[in-house]
Amino acid sequence: MALDATFWALIGLLIFLGLVVYLKVPGMLAKSLDARADKIRDELEEARRLREEAQELFAEYQRKRKAAETEAEEIIAAAKNEAVLFAEESAKKTEEFVARRTAMAEQKIAQAEVQAIDDVRSIAVDIAVAAAEELIAGKVKGAAAGKIIDKSIAEVKNRLN
Repeated sequence: MALDATFWALIGLLIFLGLVVYLKVPGMLAKSLDARADKIRDELEEARRLREEAQELFAEYQRKRKAAETEAEEIIAAAKNEAVLFAEESAKKTEEFVARRTAMAEQKIAQAEVQAIDDVRSIAVDIAVAAAEELIAGKVKGAAAGKIIDKSIAEVKNRLN
């Protein structure tokens, strides 16, 4: 048997493989690969959990957005109803104000008419008294004339007032 280079390569290979097995390199490689696989599996699980959490948060924010939109629509509807009620109330108050002002104006006009009538009567009485005084003074003379004039004036005033 010749000890050529192929034989020594085979012997070197067997020694290398023996050393690899003796030093438990395949176990270390398997252990290292298992650890790496576990790490990747954990990272994938964490990514899946984070994805689910993100989806839950997204769904929650969607619900909150819809609730906020609904609330905003309700607030707008309430504001519109309030505006309509306010407008109706304002119109009613304006009508009541105008009616009160009209009634006050009519009352003042009626009082002015009564005052004017009273003033005209008073002036008419004064004129009638003055005219009666002149007529009586012209027809009656002396002391008896003063008494008759006073009596006539009092009587005219009572009748006209």
